[in-house]
Amino acid sequence: MWTSLWIAWGVLSVVALAAPEAKSVPVVPNFQQGIMNSTTTTKTKVTEVINSYEYRTGWEYSASGTNIKTDGAIAPMGLTTTSNTIDGITSKWTSVDAATKPTWTIVNEGEAFQMVETLSGPGLVNHTLINRDTDIESITETTSTFTQ
Repeated sequence: MWTSLWIAWGVLSVVALAAPEAKSVPVVPNFQQGIMNSTTTTKTKVTEVINSYEYRTGWEYSASGTNIKTDGAIAPMGLTTTSNTIDGITSKWTSVDAATKPTWTIVNEGEAFQMVETLSGPGLVNHTLINRDTDIESITETTSTFTQ
């Protein structure tokens, strides 16, 4: 048994002594110059909801025209209070008394005239609802030039 062990040890020693020395080889790029192009695309979607309410908080009276006049005040002067009861709950509100609005007359009878009269109460005047989607696309192109 010792004999085969000495033979194995001897063969290993001969192989180790006969092996060439290990050397590294430097890595050298095989190009002289180059250009690298890169493109980046970014896409964004923006969704907006604009919900706008416009209220009139009081009464509004307007009158306009041509060849007309009034002898009194140019706005309704009286107020009226109204109440309502439902299931024991009473609600009251005050409004302009339309019976007290100005009386308009024609200045020069027989000639043309025009008259516009408006009495508007409090409440919702305008509701605007805008749903808007905006698509945004951004493209960035980059060029890099390098030499050795």
